Amino acid sequence: MTEPDKATAKDTKRDPSQWELRQPYSAKLVLGLMVCAVLLAWSAKRTELDRGALQTVNGTAGEGVEEFFKAAWPLVFAERTEVSRIENFNPDDLPPLAHIEQEPVREFDAIANKWTESGTTDILVQPGGYVVRVVVLMFKTLEIAFWGTLLAIFMAIPLGYLSTAGYSPHPLVYTAARGLCSFNRAVPELISAMFFVLMYEPGPVPGVLALGLHGSGFLGKFFADDAENAPSGPQQALLATGAGRLKTMRFAVIPQVIPQYLAYVQYVLERNVRTGTVLGIVGAGGIGMELKGRWDLHDWGHVSTILLIIFLAVIVLEHITQRLRTRVM
Repeated sequence: MTEPDKATAKDTKRDPSQWELRQPYSAKLVLGLMVCAVLLAWSAKRTELDRGALQTVNGTAGEGVEEFFKAAWPLVFAERTEVSRIENFNPDDLPPLAHIEQEPVREFDAIANKWTESGTTDILVQPGGYVVRVVVLMFKTLEIAFWGTLLAIFMAIPLGYLSTAGYSPHPLVYTAARGLCSFNRAVPELISAMFFVLMYEPGPVPGVLALGLHGSGFLGKFFADDAENAPSGPQQALLATGAGRLKTMRFAVIPQVIPQYLAYVQYVLERNVRTGTVLGIVGAGGIGMELKGRWDLHDWGHVSTILLIIFLAVIVLEHITQRLRTRVM
């Protein structure tokens, strides 16, 4: 019997009462946990989480939310426009269901520190007009999100292929493609939209480019990671027949990962819709410009109407994309 066999036989005859169980904790683990606790406490103090927790316990954190909901009700559905601001206004040719109301003109007296009324002015009221306006802006945001997603797909296909180990033509190309995906993901849409606004002037184009650039970083990485994790059996079998890399990717990889690819595209589209609603803050078009303007004017009724339209649009879009994905699958 060899020496290892003798040692094994000796170990099996050891008294079970002499066995040593691994301790669930050690001095190193306890020290590491203490260091982590100190760092977390220091970070919580820097980020004012202690103050937020105290406000939550005292019930003062919800005062601002309560005031907002009081001011944001009722929702605003009608479009109200001062007649004096309408060019070539014809009172005999009003839009459907529209009518004219008189509204007092209010001015703020800085000396008396109060609002005063100085006469009246005519207001053109269009029932449901503001809802129609917001819906049109929301549809424009959906268009920006759609084209941004389409641009992201076109950019992500070559990036994903060049970022896949075994298919990239050279290690330097693989590293460069992976680095470009990381860069696109690292640049927030708002930052890139600000630069594109300077290049292309305010409008939908900066929003499309910003969403497409950021989305390509996510899709490129997801496409490459799933292709690398795909089962290698079908790929090796196809390569053994003399097929090239493109054919192997087309017939041995894509059929296995296409469900995940569709899920990624659906996620990016829905994310672009949500992100596109705020890109208007920097002039990138869509409903965000209206939201920012109403917020600055403290028109909380209009703000709540915009938020409701955004919420309904996201829910409807998610339902539609989920059904399309189910039918494709």
